[in-house]
Amino acid sequence: MAEPKEHEPTPAGGADPGPDPGAATEGPEGPTKSLRASAGQPPESAAAPAPAAEPKGDQPAKPPKQGKQDKQQKKDKKGKQGPEGKERPAAEPEGPPPEPAPRPRLLEHYEQRVRAKLAQQFGLGNAHEIPKLVKIVLNVGMGDAPKNPKGLEAATAELAAITGQHPVVTRAKKAIANFNLREGMAIGCAVTLRGARMYEFLDRFITIAVPRMRDFRGLSPDSFDGRGNYTIGIKEQMIFPEIDYDKVEKIHGMDITVVTSAGRDDTARALLRELGMPFRGEAPVAVN
Repeated sequence: MAEPKEHEPTPAGGADPGPDPGAATEGPEGPTKSLRASAGQPPESAAAPAPAAEPKGDQPAKPPKQGKQDKQQKKDKKGKQGPEGKERPAAEPEGPPPEPAPRPRLLEHYEQRVRAKLAQQFGLGNAHEIPKLVKIVLNVGMGDAPKNPKGLEAATAELAAITGQHPVVTRAKKAIANFNLREGMAIGCAVTLRGARMYEFLDRFITIAVPRMRDFRGLSPDSFDGRGNYTIGIKEQMIFPEIDYDKVEKIHGMDITVVTSAGRDDTARALLRELGMPFRGEAPVAVN
């Protein structure tokens, strides 16, 4: 018979000290725990990684790291952009390019006929001495513009339709108490034409607008200012075909100033005559 085990004395607290950690315990894994404890290795529960901490409150969990697919998308997007990070402009539509606008008829007439004729008439050996058009200024004055702003807007729209260019609103340079005018008030509008628009407007004005004047017998040849600039005063804007009779609120006039590079009145008058300007008492020159 087996000898009974001797009872070991219990500690003062009366609590069972539990199994000896160094003792070998058999189980499904055998005596591995005791061997690990004797070798000083940590148990399997300590070697296992701790689970990820759950997000506190309502904060969303961090997204996983981007994979190779996201990196490839970034490379493709970067390839579409320019060297500075700006997107490249869209490809131009296929097809033939738009044709350039034809040159003004009056400009070709000046270069082919008028220049040579003026150089021979005045004996100008230098080509830069031959007079030419510099600009055409159209000015509309509206004295009642402070009281009637809608009238100024209508005049601005009509002037834009006549010239094909947006006009500039002119303002008073000084205050005049007798006219209830303060400095900076809008009192009219003006347009300055140069280049192709200048020649096109002058061609339409000479061939279409001037013959529609009431009781027209020719333009005054004495309206030069002594420096080669010619000014024409018009009483009604209705002579221009661009104006619609039904939409006109008020009939007003305008001043048209033709600025030339000629420093004398005789050369400027010869220039405008060759361009087809119908002066009073003279037969106008036909422009082909």
